[in-house]
Amino acid sequence: MIAGFIDRFSTTILRHRWLTLAIATLIVIVAGAGVPNLSTSGSYRVMFRDDNPHLREFDSLEDTYSASRSALIAVSPQEGTVFTRNTLAAIESLTEVAWQTPYSIRVISITNYLHSEAVGDDLTVEHLVEDATSLSDVQLNQVRNIAQNEPDLVGQLLSEDGRVAGLAINFALSEPVEPKGAEISEFLNNALDRAHADHPNLSFYLTGNVILAQTFEEAGATAERLVPVVFVLILSIMALLLRSLIATISLTIVIGSILLTTMGVAGWFGILLTPVTVSVPIIIMALGVAHAIHIVTIAQAAMRRGLERNAAILESLHDNFYPITLTSVTTSIGFLSLNISDSPPFHDLGNLVALGVMFTYLYSVTLLPALLSIIPFRAPRFGDWWELVLEHFGNFVVAHRKLFLWSGLVVVLALVSGISRNELSDNWLHHFDERYTFRTDTEFIINNMTGLDRLEYSLKSGREGGVTDPKYLQTVEAFAAWYRSQPEVLHVRSFSEIMKRVNKTMHGDDPAYYRIPDDPELAAQYFLLYELSLPMGADLNDRVDFTKSATRMTVVLGDTSTRDHLDIDARARGWLQANAPEIAAPASGFTMITAHLSTQNVRSMLWGTIIATSLITLILLVVLRSIRIGLICLVPNFIPAIMAFGLWGYLSGTIGLGASLVTAIAIGIIVDDTIHFLTKFMRLRRGGLLSTEAIVETFRTIGPALGATTSILVAGFLVFASSGYEPVWALGSLVAITISFALIADLTLLPALLMFAERKQT
Repeated sequence: MIAGFIDRFSTTILRHRWLTLAIATLIVIVAGAGVPNLSTSGSYRVMFRDDNPHLREFDSLEDTYSASRSALIAVSPQEGTVFTRNTLAAIESLTEVAWQTPYSIRVISITNYLHSEAVGDDLTVEHLVEDATSLSDVQLNQVRNIAQNEPDLVGQLLSEDGRVAGLAINFALSEPVEPKGAEISEFLNNALDRAHADHPNLSFYLTGNVILAQTFEEAGATAERLVPVVFVLILSIMALLLRSLIATISLTIVIGSILLTTMGVAGWFGILLTPVTVSVPIIIMALGVAHAIHIVTIAQAAMRRGLERNAAILESLHDNFYPITLTSVTTSIGFLSLNISDSPPFHDLGNLVALGVMFTYLYSVTLLPALLSIIPFRAPRFGDWWELVLEHFGNFVVAHRKLFLWSGLVVVLALVSGISRNELSDNWLHHFDERYTFRTDTEFIINNMTGLDRLEYSLKSGREGGVTDPKYLQTVEAFAAWYRSQPEVLHVRSFSEIMKRVNKTMHGDDPAYYRIPDDPELAAQYFLLYELSLPMGADLNDRVDFTKSATRMTVVLGDTSTRDHLDIDARARGWLQANAPEIAAPASGFTMITAHLSTQNVRSMLWGTIIATSLITLILLVVLRSIRIGLICLVPNFIPAIMAFGLWGYLSGTIGLGASLVTAIAIGIIVDDTIHFLTKFMRLRRGGLLSTEAIVETFRTIGPALGATTSILVAGFLVFASSGYEPVWALGSLVAITISFALIADLTLLPALLMFAERKQT
């Protein structure tokens, strides 16, 4: 009954080929009209659901204090320390320029750092450096002594050895941040170019989360530029393998139609293209060609046997309709499993590729055969050499099946041992390679001055005005002291440090008074006096909340991973519960929300893989109507992913956001070749051939298409490996490795297992 439906459907398509072409063209035009509606975003916020609890905590922190939108500039002389007139003058000048940065609301550097002094009964708060070029040697030494003994500067805006200093710029930015980030980045880069021209003996480095957001934008734009590269590469491989200009043109039209339709639908639904979803066109192109290649190569083989063009197309559709339908379903399930992810862009990636697979299937069985029937499609001469090579290889596999089975087992076991070397972790800085200035600048700053990973705490006193309570301040100071003792920590900025410094200043700068005031009323008076002494525009709203009931503590970490962030936060929560449960609060900030996202995403993708695997296995067992064959096909479907991750353990050892997607994506792709191989093998077995004969014939007829599709898929995903954005290149590399292993498994392990299962009939 199914065979009859396929024949009637195929015959109808060819009989009404012009109508089919017209309908397909109309669909492409209507859907493609949505492409101009596509927009891109590199904002970190698109990675989170609106109801994400960690994002809500972060938003609450930014609502209570100032938003954590900042840029950091580091200045380093070629020789000596920064405490020279020339270097301090450069920092002073750059500080003034930084105030002109679009959307800036605060600039802090070692030159405009607010240093407090007591003059009689008055407290004065002034910039540490005024007119650096006029400073005497005595004044320079005084500036150096103050700066290098100021805990609020060292490890934050000054290196311990005094060889690197910095300035931080805070911004007031509303969503969307991207256009403003580009404007800020351009302004600062131009300013640093001018500063370097004026001071060629100084080096300047730029980082910060605003610059990070702009770098994400650049990564997305770079991925977009890969699309035409992949398109040309795939066309070249198609032309080489098919050796038919007409067939290549037909497939180009089909792939173009699939892309326009899919991305047009995305545009109509307002789906954003992010550094994650911008890879959708590349994946769809690779999958689309893989489906179409099977139809074209089988039709070419039939024409070489003497069949007329339409008869050859009908035979190809008859042979491929069932496996293409099944592979479209399994591939869609693999990508739809990405909806288990905690990050919306991964939902969009899975849904768009699944949509693309649907259109690929639709156009492969309608538009493609109609085009092949209309245009002068012919089979290339001398095109059966590849079939002969694979036929000989099939005979070799049949003759040495035990060798392939046992040697394959040895290789699998050797690679599996590498899985334990993998670590489920991530490092957002390492998402970018050295081609990005952001990576090299940030690494310099981390290695020489301060870290960019920061844990933020809002520590509540329990009452309005309670931040000056000595007991509260002592608790905050104890928590800060515990953090300073942790090996990952470079700097801790807490409100208790301000109160200790003011207390010392009010006692004639006596070091013995660098401590929390004992008298709560005196502490409150000192705080009020300090606030009133601050220059215009300089306030503490980024450190103390409006009601004076809570303060912000910032912990600066070194070069650490998401695993380290979660680990140190767990230790901090343990300390708080044991020593200060009254101020216990979760760590927040960009570092923590991305750490939680990465960890949760990896875990959710593992569950997605399990669900997809279970569904695909169930479908294969039902469709193949053989538990034995269904279980055998699990080996070439799942062993390649295991082997790939084992090899990855030796090559990289880090499973981050990109690598966590591999199994969910690859399982839907690699099952395609297995299905094509098995359906052909079982059809031949039901036709009366022995297992060994069916294996060799399957190699001869299906082998060329399997080799072609794998070549195209691997080439398409390897283009990802050229990206400088780690989640993209890790995904591309791992999927390409997995697909390569899958072809080897399908051409060696699968035949050996099938013959072993039916050894009595060989």
